Parts: sequence; C-alpha cells; structure tokens
Amino acid sequence: MTIPFWCLFIMVLLPYALSSLGGLYRWRKYGYYENKHPREQVTQLEGLGSRIYAAQQNTWEALPVFAISVFVAHLSQANVEQSALLSILFVMLRISYGVVYIFNLDKLRTLIFTAAFGCCLGLFYLAIVAT
Repeated sequence: MTIPFWCLFIMVLLPYALSSLGGLYRWRKYGYYENKHPREQVTQLEGLGSRIYAAQQNTWEALPVFAISVFVAHLSQANVEQSALLSILFVMLRISYGVVYIFNLDKLRTLIFTAAFGCCLGLFYLAIVAT
C-alpha cells in the first residue's frame, strides 16, 4: 500500500477518534452517553464539547476531498514522492486542525484548514502535470 493510501486510512480513523473524545466528554459532563439519541445530546453541548463535535464533523467533511485527490493522483501516476509528502502533510495538518479547533484557536484553525486544502489541490496539480 502506498503512503498516500496509508494517510487515507489514518484519515478514515480520525473522525472516530474525535467521536470517542466527544463521547468521553459527554459522559463526564452529563454522567452518561445518550446512545439512543446521541444527536439530541450533542445539541446541548457548549464550549469545549461543541468544539470537539464540530472538529469531528469538519473532519468528516474533509475526508472525501482528500480521498478523491489521493485517488486522482494515484490513477494519473503522479509523482510518488511528492504525493506522499503532500499526503503526510495533509494528515499532520488535519490532526493539528482538530487540536486547535478544540482549544478554540480560530485564526490558526483557518490557516491550518487552508494549508490542508492546499495539499489536496497540490495532489490534483500533480495529477494534471503527470498526464
């Protein structure tokens, strides 16, 4: 399996890690995790809890963009080393994104989001120049 595919695997796991963190937060805050209607419990969250949930949701939203860009680069036989570098950078940025989102560092979060999206655009660029 290529490095970009390993990075994609990590990205598939990341929203679940954030979901687990959010579940732990809700369990500690409310004394239970509402498993029958978890989305109703999420609507009660404020501050840290709501930011954990928002980071999870944004990670789900970023996953398809990254997945498509990895597959496009792979199928076009883009430069392997550059694809790997952009994929690793994307994963590092997205992990950082979750951390700064949780700690409410909004300006840094926007910068990291933009840089991670740039990695996806970079993968598309590699696909363009490879064909």
